[in-house]
Amino acid sequence: MTALDPSLLDALRRFDTPTVCNALEVVAPQRRAIGFTRRPLVCVRPELPPMVGYAATVTFRAAVPPTGTADERRAKRIAYYEYVASLPRPSVVVVQDLDDVPGFGAMWGEVNTAVHLGLGALGVVTNGSVRDIDQFAPGFQALAGSIGPSHAYGSPVGWGDPVDVHGMTVRHGDLVHADRHGAVVIPADVAAAIPAAVDLLVRKEKAILDVARAPGFSIESLRAALKAADEIH
Repeated sequence: MTALDPSLLDALRRFDTPTVCNALEVVAPQRRAIGFTRRPLVCVRPELPPMVGYAATVTFRAAVPPTGTADERRAKRIAYYEYVASLPRPSVVVVQDLDDVPGFGAMWGEVNTAVHLGLGALGVVTNGSVRDIDQFAPGFQALAGSIGPSHAYGSPVGWGDPVDVHGMTVRHGDLVHADRHGAVVIPADVAAAIPAAVDLLVRKEKAILDVARAPGFSIESLRAALKAADEIH
């Protein structure tokens, strides 16, 4: 995995996730119906800017006790944190909750958000649950399937393998863009083309919006605006 220029990540962070999805339809049309979350997620901090980072992929369970001795469980926990720390910064942790009822127990609360933020993670995208939301580490974002009170028997099962969160397949190191609307994977080979595609789409939309918001808007003026937008390249 090769880290992209940090200035590109800064540029991508200026756009909301729906805008990035629109741009991907231009630069990677084969991904029009894949690569994004397809069900609603609870956004813990909708006021935060979009997250753009490299995916740390994790599977998780909370409904049954983890196996192994206390020392073995502690070693596994440290190995997981070492994995998160090994990714280029910034990272986004993407967690697939494997329980029959995802969200039975929360992986994310006051302690884990502080630890992950310190290890370079901007936030988490998960079909599982979060808790302690008032005590989240400042600036740490979460898009979660639910909010719950307990961590139950929660512990990571594995990491570094592909995961699926609400229809979005994510692989280790994928570039993830996420905000209060949801999340999308940006293929690394088209990431640099996103800003120009956004500029094109903004200019096309402006041709329509200016007319739609003007006095006397009609089907005739809409027809002309649509034609004008199609001619913008």
